[in-house]
Amino acid sequence: MSILVKWRGLACLGLLSFVGMLGALGCGRAEIAEDCVTSSSTDECVEGAVCTNEENGNNRCRKSCVKQADCPEGTSCNGISGSSNKSCQPSSL
Repeated sequence: MSILVKWRGLACLGLLSFVGMLGALGCGRAEIAEDCVTSSSTDECVEGAVCTNEENGNNRCRKSCVKQADCPEGTSCNGISGSSNKSCQPSSL
């Protein structure tokens, strides 16, 4: 096998690995404050977050909470409409 053929094979393998890595990065779960689709879903958001329907009509991943002490300043631990889940929601949108 010539050096050129070996190099082409390695280049193709490297390119496929790079494309695969980019695809995997684009298919991850939404971070806190990023858009999500299904209100009260925990599958669409990073661990410890839940998809929350907000007053402005958007759904965003928010930190899950049980009590107010679980939430950072500027947010309130409130229920998510249509579910028993709670999330740290901005005090004002």
